[in-house]
Amino acid sequence: QVQLVESGGGSVQAGGSLRLSCVASGYAKSSFLLGWFRRAPGKEREAVAAIYTSSGGTFYADSVKGRFTISRDNAKNILYLQMNSLKPEDTAMYYCAAGLYDDGGYWYEDHEYHLWGQGTQVTVSS
Repeated sequence: QVQLVESGGGSVQAGGSLRLSCVASGYAKSSFLLGWFRRAPGKEREAVAAIYTSSGGTFYADSVKGRFTISRDNAKNILYLQMNSLKPEDTAMYYCAAGLYDDGGYWYEDHEYHLWGQGTQVTVSS
């Protein structure tokens, strides 16, 4: 049973924009926390942005603040990541993740998330 499906990745030149989408189904629709992570080749997976569904509070990694915006369409159960002013260092596989309950940690910690999408590739060329 597929719960999170990402789309919207692609190749873009530096300075360009992309919008990632993540459609939630099943248990993922009632998540407590939704986030975007990324993994670049040879690097650890890192948290990019997150949104708490009840409060609407958003959080961002320092590396993307001011350039990326996370948002959610509650009616359609879609999570978005608007990425502007893209840089080559943003190149990575991007994953959508859902936290079904509060695990007592922070938005950027993997263990807060219980469901993961399959990922969508973003490539930024200089």
